[in-house]
Amino acid sequence: MLGVARDADGKAIKDAFRKLALQYHPDRNKEPGAGERFREIAAAYAVLSDPKKRAEYDAHGFAGVAGFSPQDLFGGINFDDIFGGLNFSFGGGLFDTFFGRRAAGPPRGENIEVELEVPLERVLRGGEEKLRYERPAGCPTCHGSGAKPGTEPRKCDKCGGTGRQVKSQREKGVMLQQVSTCPACAGRGTFIDQRCPECKGSGQVVREETLTVKIPAGIEEGTALRVAGHGLPSDRPGGIPGDLFVVVRSAADPRFERMGSELWRMESIGVADAVLGTALKVPTLDADPVTVTVPPGTQPDTVLRLRGKGLPDFGGRRRGDLFVRIKVHVPERPSAEERKLYERLRALAMNRR
Repeated sequence: MLGVARDADGKAIKDAFRKLALQYHPDRNKEPGAGERFREIAAAYAVLSDPKKRAEYDAHGFAGVAGFSPQDLFGGINFDDIFGGLNFSFGGGLFDTFFGRRAAGPPRGENIEVELEVPLERVLRGGEEKLRYERPAGCPTCHGSGAKPGTEPRKCDKCGGTGRQVKSQREKGVMLQQVSTCPACAGRGTFIDQRCPECKGSGQVVREETLTVKIPAGIEEGTALRVAGHGLPSDRPGGIPGDLFVVVRSAADPRFERMGSELWRMESIGVADAVLGTALKVPTLDADPVTVTVPPGTQPDTVLRLRGKGLPDFGGRRRGDLFVRIKVHVPERPSAEERKLYERLRALAMNRR
């Protein structure tokens, strides 16, 4: 499943899992089947990385590990160590969705997704970026109850505060139950007689938040970083908020176009420089520009490569290249003297044929 040899050591297993999980994790890959593939990869790593589970698997195959719960499989794994601060979701909601475990207690709030543009220099070196965004949060005046301070919400008499009505009937010795939303309180379980003046009884207010987001060096375009607990609040008292997913995009840069770990740039030269050759000062993401030699006889759309002047691969030590595409500028309105020279060049070229 991880593509490692049977006798692979812990480091090889960890590296293989990290590479595949970065490719298929549902925080990053929205393609059909990616979630199922990720579930298989994570389960394989959980087994192979634990000596006892691995021994059970080697001895009995899948039957040896079939009875493990998600908590059994993943409880001892430090995913933060593996993914270096990316904050990928490996608990709570992810287990609910991909490992068949439902969380107990009040429902979680919904997740929020926001985009954050970062300069290419931040992608190169990594570091911290400030993020400002708005989200509903629990009202600080009523602490989320929606009731005026000094008062309490009144429990619904029809449902006993559960927000649900249950109708039971027995048919042929079988007890059937029908659960529906309480029509009296619309599922809230309470009534608010005196509303909080701050939130008007909703229990929530919109707040602007500022967060510091850690950007790993070489982060790939569109990677989603998870910030736990900064999503929407739960719509039930006592529920925990959802998560914030920060989708990182590269900010537009007039100097370069990003393509993965590669950078591309267009440089324009004159006809004489294309024929005779020249030297160009090319900007880079490093402190100083570099001098690039354009050889004589360079043709339009020739691509010159500056090794190691692009962006780093995420999670790796290799740095991509900077490619310079040469555009040859033909003068649209040559001067009289230039025209004579071009006519002479054309005559010389015709004489060579």
